[in-house]
Amino acid sequence: MAQAKKAPAKKAPVKKEKPAAVEAPTVNIGEESYATPPMPTKPEKAKWEYRDRLYELSSLRKPIVFVLPAMHSRRKPLLWFDPEKGYQRELRYATNQKSVFVDEQQGPVTLGRIVFRDGALTVPKENVALQQLLSLYHPFTLDNRIQEYNPKAIAEEQVDNIELELDAMNLASEMDIDQAEAIMRVEIGSEVSRMSSKELKRDLLVFARNNPYLFLELANDDNVHLRNIGIRATEAGIIALSKDNRTFTHANTGRKLMTVPFDEHPYSALAAYFKTDEGMEVLNNIEKRL
Repeated sequence: MAQAKKAPAKKAPVKKEKPAAVEAPTVNIGEESYATPPMPTKPEKAKWEYRDRLYELSSLRKPIVFVLPAMHSRRKPLLWFDPEKGYQRELRYATNQKSVFVDEQQGPVTLGRIVFRDGALTVPKENVALQQLLSLYHPFTLDNRIQEYNPKAIAEEQVDNIELELDAMNLASEMDIDQAEAIMRVEIGSEVSRMSSKELKRDLLVFARNNPYLFLELANDDNVHLRNIGIRATEAGIIALSKDNRTFTHANTGRKLMTVPFDEHPYSALAAYFKTDEGMEVLNNIEKRL
């Protein structure tokens, strides 16, 4: 009689092991250990701000009507180099498309016109494609021939200019007469020798207000003061400059003081000479006699 076959024994279920958490690798230096920093992630692109924008022509001459190129052509190329894709992309403004890139436009295209009137163009917030074209991609924008009106940036620039003007005016009001004469001699030349102290102070303040950047640059230039001393010493007859502007001598003895290097301004060379060991002694002597 045949024996009944035994049913195969059931296998115990295999437990799935959870993968162990991967810890950041560490670097041991002596007794201390430092975790290596995580890999940097790609920064997210700034979100586009939806608002009405005003664009202006940067040139001083504003034509009554100016038509900006809106599509690529051989005569007026409209291309933008995409650093992520690595090639130039053709631009085209179409009123029925979401993108200004030709390779992203689909279906029939309705070309639009970009017209500046009296040097300005207002683009509503709903026309994002045109705003992005004028703000980011158009060659005229990249060449700074078109700029977006930004009252915040204009205010910041005006504040910087006003603060610079105040710094220059404050420095001019506290400046001694010798340094004021040195700076104004650069601006108006030998006429400064015939001016009274009040006239000199007035012109110095006006110069600081009208051109604060140049004024502060001259005020911080040591050579300006040294050149002025050299000019005053020549006018006072303490030293003499030859007619060919090549040699400085002591006026009373005729002894040679220095030779002006070729193709260099004589008083600039004299200012550099005053900074040498020998020149500092001559400078101290001249300052005592002025």
